[in-house]
Amino acid sequence: MEKILIIDDDKNICESVKMILEYEKYLVDIAHDAFEGIEKIKNENYGAIFLDIKMPGMDGLEAISKLREINDATQIIMISAHASLGNAIEATKKGAFDFIEKPIDREKLIITARNAVSQTELLFSNKMLKEKVEGKVEIIGQSKAIFDILEVIKKVALTNSRILITGENGTGKELVAKSIHHQSARRDKQFVEVNCAAIPNELIESELFGHERGSFTGATSQRIGKFEQANFGTLFLDEIGDMSLSAQAKVLRSIEDGSIERVGGKNKIPVDVRIISATNKNLNKEISENKFREDLYHRLNVIPIHVPPLRERKEDIPILIEHFAKLISVENKFPVRKFSHDAVQFLVNQEWKGNVRELRNLIERILIMNSNSIYKLDDVKSQIVTYSKESSGLEYSMDSFQDFKDASEKVFILKKLNENNWNISRTAEILGIQRSHLYNKIKKYGIEKEEK
Repeated sequence: MEKILIIDDDKNICESVKMILEYEKYLVDIAHDAFEGIEKIKNENYGAIFLDIKMPGMDGLEAISKLREINDATQIIMISAHASLGNAIEATKKGAFDFIEKPIDREKLIITARNAVSQTELLFSNKMLKEKVEGKVEIIGQSKAIFDILEVIKKVALTNSRILITGENGTGKELVAKSIHHQSARRDKQFVEVNCAAIPNELIESELFGHERGSFTGATSQRIGKFEQANFGTLFLDEIGDMSLSAQAKVLRSIEDGSIERVGGKNKIPVDVRIISATNKNLNKEISENKFREDLYHRLNVIPIHVPPLRERKEDIPILIEHFAKLISVENKFPVRKFSHDAVQFLVNQEWKGNVRELRNLIERILIMNSNSIYKLDDVKSQIVTYSKESSGLEYSMDSFQDFKDASEKVFILKKLNENNWNISRTAEILGIQRSHLYNKIKKYGIEKEEK
């Protein structure tokens, strides 16, 4: 069911059009002047807008330009008396989809609404596809926290200052980094991402700086590292708090010298890279525990940006729900789905330990598992499944998928270690990973040998 906005100072026209459209299963909003209509479109996505030409204060010809500035995808149909037919034609030149004359013909109204909504959905779909291809990113939210972040991005994007983004898992740190890159003078160059937590310590230096052939066992050819790949672009060091101290020292040297050396190489290679870092850790605490270099911290933390958890900006949840529902519908070629007020309020009141990522995953699950046009409270609750803690040691009531994966991996590794009497080499061989990687996992999860 699509939502349509009627902007007309004639209450009788509003009610008659509303009645016809609601009979056709559309949701209908009404604004009795252009100013109210403009405010509504700022906070809501509509499939079509019916706009009267003659209104006090601001007429339709002026309003159409302002409405299209806010949202150029939503199609606008002008409502015109016969005497103002020339103005209606003028409005189509300004981008109006069509016009209907008073008195309004029911069949003409229905056909025009249907065509306008289809065109809006097509334009929105094309816009999403274009943004996906071009890598455009959009930070969604209306809270003061999001507004402040957007203001900082606007100020720093065109500079070359290094930026440190902090926040919990799933808050959108990567999105902030990409937004900075796409608004920078480096937007036409590479945005290269490195997840420092996902790369074993023995490989992180090769990953960042590359290596020469024969520099270590398995180095059968020369490799170009992430710093070189990001030359003249942006290097995003995600989970920087998990980087080894030796790699930290090399990153610091590269920042100071403006050059890198490949592993096993002897030549300095100049690189022009803007570094954006992110972490979910308290780096001051890591510094006090000698796990992170203080000098590197000060180099990276020129401009700090903190992304607060979703539970601290709940006013963003309704607009995120609408955004994800529309985005996922377009990606899966579904009709655009909506959520009832009760369902939205229920979601607003959840804790969201997994933050925005967890919310998006739930919206996707609801849309895929249920084909309703409007999701009610029961539809939402049916997809939030909680389990009790079982003998496996896994806590199934956790909401974040990443937390669940980490817990599962910890239980699995401990099980294999016990099965092999804590023989590290044998366990690593069975798991298909290097010993150093297994040691890192044991350290990461705090796995300890049980006393017998």
